[in-house]
Amino acid sequence: MAKVPYVDRDACIGCGTCVAICPAVFQLKDDGKSDVVDAKGGSEAEIQQAIDSCPAQCIHWKK
Repeated sequence: MAKVPYVDRDACIGCGTCVAICPAVFQLKDDGKSDVVDAKGGSEAEIQQAIDSCPAQCIHWKK
């Protein structure tokens, strides 16, 4: 089973780093916070880079 990312939107600061790294996976919504729009839009390595680069540490893998 493939890993699936999710964003803790309560912790998101809307910096857009994840969108810059994986625009097919993450998008900023109308409230300025990130959300997953296509969990299969990037490789696990790209998504992990977004997770590691997030200053709010609000992106995680679902268990």
